[in-house]
Amino acid sequence: MRLECVIALSIASTLALAGTALAQQPAPSPAPPSGPPADYGAPISNEQAKAVAGAAFAEAKKNNWRMAIAIVGPAGELVYFEKMDGTQLASGEISQGKARTAVLFRRPSKAFADQYAAGNTAFTTFPEKPVASEGGLPIVVNGKIVGAIGASGGTGQQDGMTAAAGASAAK
Repeated sequence: MRLECVIALSIASTLALAGTALAQQPAPSPAPPSGPPADYGAPISNEQAKAVAGAAFAEAKKNNWRMAIAIVGPAGELVYFEKMDGTQLASGEISQGKARTAVLFRRPSKAFADQYAAGNTAFTTFPEKPVASEGGLPIVVNGKIVGAIGASGGTGQQDGMTAAAGASAAK
């Protein structure tokens, strides 16, 4: 009887530890985008940047989100910036960092957030440190990256929705 208890406890412990080990595994990496990233094109114009920011602001305002919106050119240089009244002060710098991340690495800033959440921190050693947070998107016009938008001020998902509304308005 005593041996049966020891065996039962041993099996239960093994199963519990196996379940814990499985639960602690990092999330799988997202599938890479199909095909190579878009090439860079001519820099976004000020007029285009204002239209992109306007669409992003309309999305934020519709949802009562206080946002800072930054638009950068292909080299990461600031082209246009606007901040809604009452937006937290840090959002100005964060929005610019998200936009720079999206354009310099030619991918959404969320890609780095996903990698960080999965346990990959190798990118933190890059000279240009990416902002690992949702809300930065490349702006693509006619298949070319002309710049990027960064939005900050809400949750990551709200920042992402705001940036997406702006990026989709690019022409």
